[in-house]
Amino acid sequence: MMAKAQRERVVRMSVEQPLWRALTAYRVLTMLYAVLLFVFTRQKFERPWVAVAFLAVMAVWTFVTLPKVANAASCTKRFLGADLTVALTGILLTPLADAQAQQVDGPTLPTIWTAGAVLAFAIKGGWRWAAFASSFVAVANIIERGHPSRDTFHNVLLVWVASIAIGYVVEVARASERTLARALEIEAATRERERLARDIHDSVLQVLAMVQRRGNALGGEAAELGRMAGEQEVALRTLVSSGLVPATRVSEDAAQGAVVRSVEVDEEHGSDSGGPCDLRSLLAAHAGSRVSFAEPGAPVLLEPAAARELAGAVSAALDNVLRHAGEDAQAWILVEDWPQEVVVTVRDDGPGIPEGRLAQAEGEGRLGVAQSIRGRLRDIGGTAELISVPGQGTEVELKVPRGKAGQAR
Repeated sequence: MMAKAQRERVVRMSVEQPLWRALTAYRVLTMLYAVLLFVFTRQKFERPWVAVAFLAVMAVWTFVTLPKVANAASCTKRFLGADLTVALTGILLTPLADAQAQQVDGPTLPTIWTAGAVLAFAIKGGWRWAAFASSFVAVANIIERGHPSRDTFHNVLLVWVASIAIGYVVEVARASERTLARALEIEAATRERERLARDIHDSVLQVLAMVQRRGNALGGEAAELGRMAGEQEVALRTLVSSGLVPATRVSEDAAQGAVVRSVEVDEEHGSDSGGPCDLRSLLAAHAGSRVSFAEPGAPVLLEPAAARELAGAVSAALDNVLRHAGEDAQAWILVEDWPQEVVVTVRDDGPGIPEGRLAQAEGEGRLGVAQSIRGRLRDIGGTAELISVPGQGTEVELKVPRGKAGQAR
């Protein structure tokens, strides 16, 4: 709710909305200016009825379409095209109403009202749209003059440069608003996480710590219960500190007495049809007393299919640590979010893999590394590199290029 309030605050303080209000006022004022200019100079027109007809249409069009320039949602492409057509028609009708207009660099029938149509393109679509619309206006002005003069080119260039500059400013303002909205969301999420952390620290974590101390003091089965409570305390502290609390499944390995966590992915929300998935939420569940998790402060977004496969490869790597590195082995997960790729490194301090062991295992039909790790990364266009030195642990580096992550099967 807090994040939603912050987003609504950003919308209210938008710098784009005042531009639409200014454009509305500009269109009305310039329409009145065009009408008054005709009233005071009507004696110069050879066919004043042409000017009267066009100005009447322009005035009605201006007032009727005021709601269309109230905001970006109302200003549709169809309206922009029609509005530009009205402006261009007025420019091209000027010689018909005033035959002397081609000999004298006088104003066209819509005068500076035409700039409002171009500015609507700039505010709606940015500088590229502004360049598109102003180019049509430039061509219409050159045709209307017949023999373009220096003043004509000056006016055309002024409209072209001004509209492109305004369009560029609008694009920068929109990017700034998105950045501000994201910063406010992160701030709100951080405050909420800190509040939850305080509540959990004052209740659940203290109870788990007490169970661990009492279990160790009593010994026997109580000691095992205390050890599990200690693991859960560490895992909960990690999840609270990172703000990531995904759905997890906890099972106990009776042979080794270790708690293994695997992420349950919601197929409905994690399907390819959904939006990007935060990889951190899928990997944070692995954190525990023997698994350290290091992540960036911002979401690591990948397509759901790519995120699931990458998380599955990490789970397979940790499963190998649990099976082959021993009960006391420590593991580390490091997530790096680069502009071109996402890199996840899984490292342990176990005895390492003897030379030739992977090839031997694959020959025996054990395809854990070949399929569960390398196969998963290959399917999403990534790579998996395994580095192991006997006696110095094993490191698995998983890389997923962002350009290929969205093509996962």
